[in-house]
Amino acid sequence: MASTPEGRRTGARDRDSEGRARNARPRDGLGRPLPYDAQGVARQPEGVVRAPVETVAEAQALLDAGKPFHAHEVFEDAWKSGPDEERALWRGLAQLAVGLTHAARGNTTGGARLLRRGAGAIEEWAARTGRKRPYDLDLPGLAEWARALAGDVERGSVVEAAARAPGLRGV
Repeated sequence: MASTPEGRRTGARDRDSEGRARNARPRDGLGRPLPYDAQGVARQPEGVVRAPVETVAEAQALLDAGKPFHAHEVFEDAWKSGPDEERALWRGLAQLAVGLTHAARGNTTGGARLLRRGAGAIEEWAARTGRKRPYDLDLPGLAEWARALAGDVERGSVVEAAARAPGLRGV
């Protein structure tokens, strides 16, 4: 496949082994696509089924390393492969991680919106299920962290992902 001088591929779209469209471009630590010939950050494998405690541990390590986009992918795997009654929890956590991603990229509106949406989702799930600390996650603390960060972002704070990463088991 040919490339343009800017590094874009021409012709057919990138596809995985099953024929699904997949962007094969390398990505930086915040998940932004880089030119095809650039050295990127290793991507998280998709579709991995993990135990919930493994999901939390892996996502926390990625958040601590300043890779919230990659943490969002770990939460997304749990959301897609977990039990139906937990999907809203994992989706809300993925929204928090991608909200931090957007905030660190400088996307004020998107970052704040996703942080608040994720906070609301995990609070709603906790209220519906009566579980405030599933898998030792501090859902009330995470919601508080997300809303505070959303406010900081809207006030113009520059967000460095690793420095503002939440502690999933205690903010």
